[in-house]
Amino acid sequence: MKPTLSVPGIAYGGDYNPEQWPEEVWAEDVRLMREAGVTMVSVGIFSWALLEPAEGVYDFSRMDRILDLLHENGIAADLATPTAAPPAWFFRAHPEALPVDRDGRKLSYGSRQTFCPSSPAYRRAALRIADQLARRYAGHPALAMWHVHNEYGCHNAECYCDTSAEAFRGWLRARYGDLDALNDAWGTTFWSQWYYDWDEILPPRATGAVPNPTHQLDWRRFCSDELLSLYTAERDVLRTATPSVPATTNFMVNFSFEALDYWRWAPELDIVSNDHYLQSTDTGSHIDIALSGDLMRSLAGGPWLLMEHSTGAVNWQPVNRAKGPGELRRNALAHVARGADGIAYFQWRAAKAGAEQWHSAMLPHAGTDSRIWRDVVRLGADLKALAEVRGSTGTAEVAIVWDWNARWAVELPSQPSGELRYLDLVRAWYEPLWRAGVAVDFVRPDADLSAYRVVLAPSLYLVDDTGAANLTSYAERGGTLAVGFHSGAVDENCHVRLGGYPGAFREALGVRADEPFPLLPGEPVGLGGEVPAAATGTLWSERLCLTGAEAVATYTDGPLAGVPAVTRHTHGAGTAWYLATLPDPATLAALLGRVRAEAGVEPVRTAPEGVEVVRRRGADADYVFVIDHSGRGAEVSVAPGALELLTGKETVGSVTVAPGDVAVVREPRARV
Repeated sequence: MKPTLSVPGIAYGGDYNPEQWPEEVWAEDVRLMREAGVTMVSVGIFSWALLEPAEGVYDFSRMDRILDLLHENGIAADLATPTAAPPAWFFRAHPEALPVDRDGRKLSYGSRQTFCPSSPAYRRAALRIADQLARRYAGHPALAMWHVHNEYGCHNAECYCDTSAEAFRGWLRARYGDLDALNDAWGTTFWSQWYYDWDEILPPRATGAVPNPTHQLDWRRFCSDELLSLYTAERDVLRTATPSVPATTNFMVNFSFEALDYWRWAPELDIVSNDHYLQSTDTGSHIDIALSGDLMRSLAGGPWLLMEHSTGAVNWQPVNRAKGPGELRRNALAHVARGADGIAYFQWRAAKAGAEQWHSAMLPHAGTDSRIWRDVVRLGADLKALAEVRGSTGTAEVAIVWDWNARWAVELPSQPSGELRYLDLVRAWYEPLWRAGVAVDFVRPDADLSAYRVVLAPSLYLVDDTGAANLTSYAERGGTLAVGFHSGAVDENCHVRLGGYPGAFREALGVRADEPFPLLPGEPVGLGGEVPAAATGTLWSERLCLTGAEAVATYTDGPLAGVPAVTRHTHGAGTAWYLATLPDPATLAALLGRVRAEAGVEPVRTAPEGVEVVRRRGADADYVFVIDHSGRGAEVSVAPGALELLTGKETVGSVTVAPGDVAVVREPRARV
């Protein structure tokens, strides 16, 4: 059994970097942390240069005092290995450890994560400092969790140096065994790319034309695995010294990152955690929070920790929007609603110097006389009131298939359309479910699907035989499956599945297309049939014929006028839908509403537009979160005798949420 976090209730805090401040500030820090209700902080994340000022020379005196101070004030430490930012002395001694980009440029140090993930010198140094920390603080009473590295792959997911090339060849040998198997998988007879010697294989560096797609895909897989091997190596060092202390590293399941296959990573973490930041230009960023939270809960198989997000503006977007009134609170509690058992920020005290000096913090530059600080204190009280929610999890009857291999593959060059973006397609299908108040899990293509009434595959361009068989047999056994365009087109080696589209799903869907007709940007196609008036499709169309399915909608104009665009097929005991275009939002919502209604899927609770209702299920109670994003407020029905936890008031059949506010209701339920 994996070790668990000893901090009670919903953990609350952020990254604490006291080394950036004079020591006399530390006492004020912990006093204000207590005022805000902080229970755990992450420390030492970027402190390698101070902990090891020269190779093999250590100075833990500052960290000793920090951890002692935290413990004296009842604040737990999520102690980091500082390996995301090697010191300057390391690179002077090991310049070969610097990363090389796709164009062959060696990058310099002076930032963070400026190392090659395959560097033996880096690995030795990282394990050495991790071992020193583990042995020194194994028995320290403040130590509650290990924070391994920080945001693996954020800046160095790929290195194209010769050391990486050799490591890549080793990974390929392990995957394929011999060159004949590799040549077959990569289709190297095309463009005379056949390999006769392992040493001929390089990373997909900049070249004159389009690189081999399978070469590129395997490179992405290798890069994810190489960084994972660094995490597990550090984790194992820590586990040897502290087997009862959980270890984590912060994922980046958000709009701006897709470099790592977190389905492979998640089982290696004792506690799954995430950093989530909003896109300033996203007017529906609360939907992104929900999608990310549902994906995190699915990766974790239950509750997870929010390791970082922002109290206000970040510092790394073209324009860094501050959060509006109540947004800090709504954002944080929306993460809790989706399964977070801890809420933390970057960072505790806003920096006055350095690259992130304009990043918001729990204690802003303005100090305690600020809206952010007042919101931070209020949130601490909220989380304390929600302590009993810890350990409860979600309940969903709808699953969306999510696969990093499919994401990488569909966005490779030389697709029929360069306009396809995996996350955009998934979110397009997710959003109407969010608006309808329908709970959603995310699943791998090969996951156990027996708990779900509906499974959606908005974009599954790449799928192996096991995943395809799992999805189609799910429908055959009585489930409802809906598949988006350009899915099932290639296998795990990016080889096209011959015989017509949508490849692996043709038989289950009862359709066959002989040619795709991608649509130009701004070129909608009309849709008619069992869809709303003035329905349109964008991005994609196909010359589709029916081989058992019925047409739900057809194209009404263009070269495919009269051709089916949306179909429904009885497959075994179940139903399989196919969407051969991306319908406009209202039409997609109507179609998915019909899909779920026919399958008997109901929303968590009926609520007005813009009001998010989410349920976490405990052993003997449901916790219903009602979050108003509309600014109009709402009244939502709840079970008789339910208790609103944030106010401590009993409800009488409903709960009223003020404009922009949040309510969390405990509804008693017979113990399962």
